[in-house]
Amino acid sequence: MSTAVKVLGILVAKPGKTEELQALVAGMVAPSRAEPGNLQYNLWREKAPLGRFVLEERYVDDAAVATHHETPHYKNYLSKITDLAERTALVLDPLEVT
Repeated sequence: MSTAVKVLGILVAKPGKTEELQALVAGMVAPSRAEPGNLQYNLWREKAPLGRFVLEERYVDDAAVATHHETPHYKNYLSKITDLAERTALVLDPLEVT
């Protein structure tokens, strides 16, 4: 049985790059949601300080995450993100609590 995977991407804009970062990550939402293995793709912005964003992603399984990483929109994101932000990615498996 496959297990859903949640990914949280925490992005902090480099000085002067907030608007460019926001445009880049906002452009990821629609094409990522359209992927067959994607269950959720949301973009959040911290209220203060400005310039911190969270990508909240959920996929049907690890294979869907790997497929996402091969898409043109992800490769475009990857080619630009280092110049725009410091980033932390958390890849999470569900924890069954009884």
